[in-house]
Amino acid sequence: MNAKKQELINIADYKALLSTIQKRIQESQLKAILAVNSELVLLYWEIGKMLSEKMQDEGWGAKTIDKLAKDLSSGVPNASGFSARNLRYMRRFFETYRDVPILQRPVAKLPWGHNVILMEKLKSNDQRLWYADQAIENGWSRPMLILWIESDLYSRQGKAITNFKDTMPNIDSDLAEQTLKDPYNFSFLTLDKKHREQDLEQGLVDHIQKFLLELGQGFAFVGRQVKLDFGGKDYQIDLLFYHLKLRSFVIIELKATEFDPRDVGQINFYLSAVDDLLRHPGDNPSIGLILCKTKDNFTAEYAIRDIKKPIGVAEYEIQMVESLPKNLKGSLPTIEEIEAELGSENDVKETLK
Repeated sequence: MNAKKQELINIADYKALLSTIQKRIQESQLKAILAVNSELVLLYWEIGKMLSEKMQDEGWGAKTIDKLAKDLSSGVPNASGFSARNLRYMRRFFETYRDVPILQRPVAKLPWGHNVILMEKLKSNDQRLWYADQAIENGWSRPMLILWIESDLYSRQGKAITNFKDTMPNIDSDLAEQTLKDPYNFSFLTLDKKHREQDLEQGLVDHIQKFLLELGQGFAFVGRQVKLDFGGKDYQIDLLFYHLKLRSFVIIELKATEFDPRDVGQINFYLSAVDDLLRHPGDNPSIGLILCKTKDNFTAEYAIRDIKKPIGVAEYEIQMVESLPKNLKGSLPTIEEIEAELGSENDVKETLK
């Protein structure tokens, strides 16, 4: 073996070793962060327990907590997070999760700011713990957590009408079922009440990032009006995605009307074609999702009951007006975007005063 070839092998080995070490360092750093976070959450829970017991058994009031915050600030000057407001959150945190050791709860793995959001925005522990699990699994930031809470993901996740349990292995069907929602929240779109499938489709593609966000983690956009050429004819799929966790193509057919059982025949046809023409050997069978303006659940259940391919049916929600110019359909800003813009202008005016 010549020296040049030996040098190339050594460089390749070095890069592989470097990559392995970097990965291990990152994993170790993440574990350390999680460990420190769990320790902090446990500390806050224990402080909250002491405060709760003092206030309940000995009648401590708000002024005592204010004094405690000042004394902690002067007595432990390098420590932060012990304001009167945060001390009250600690007490509330303990009282919220007092029944089970806190380290057995998913909230122990979340940053404290996430826990404050869960306490502020949600009324039930079932919902708090569900969102905590989702935040950990998907790595949600605080703004993302707020977004999903305000869009009521808890009530929508896994609610689509599907035949997955009859058409997919259990491990895949459970994941696939939880992947779909009902209804889908497309509030970033503004369309008139008589909008067509093409208007909805164009709006979703124009706002593809927001569309992917609402679909959820794992969806990769493949194309719009994807052509399938066979039998001497061209057929076009409204929207085609690939789901990275499910390892399968996902066909979405858009209906700007009430669900019609005949829609199932169309998407079943497309599923057969995609499985035959596009599916790779390592892929799972393709999944179909019919998104319609409205649906009757019993009708949807009957329509897909004996179909052998996995199909889901769900509704979508958009902002609707009586009439819009064609060139504006799907492109108007949402109320939130307008408010954000107005807020930024007001900030500038205040600065210039």
